[in-house]
Amino acid sequence: MPPLSEAEAREALRALPGWVLEKGAIAKVFSFKNFYETMAFVNAVAFIAHREDHHPDLEVGYKACRVRYRTHAIGGLSQNDLICAAKVEKLL
Repeated sequence: MPPLSEAEAREALRALPGWVLEKGAIAKVFSFKNFYETMAFVNAVAFIAHREDHHPDLEVGYKACRVRYRTHAIGGLSQNDLICAAKVEKLL
């Protein structure tokens, strides 16, 4: 399966507020009040990743977490990335 085209990705991102397209991936920074809330979010994302067997790159800080999805096997963005991003959105 080939990666989504840039046009397909941009169209799909209309349904994912705050997510941006960057070099064949989608990413979003989520902000929180404190470290505890950040880690609770990270653990919830980890649960989704485990259940979906699709794992994002996470950058975790004290009051923020950057989530980045890309399907390495196809070298770009897949529908699965968009589905998982939508599930992460529903956490909030």
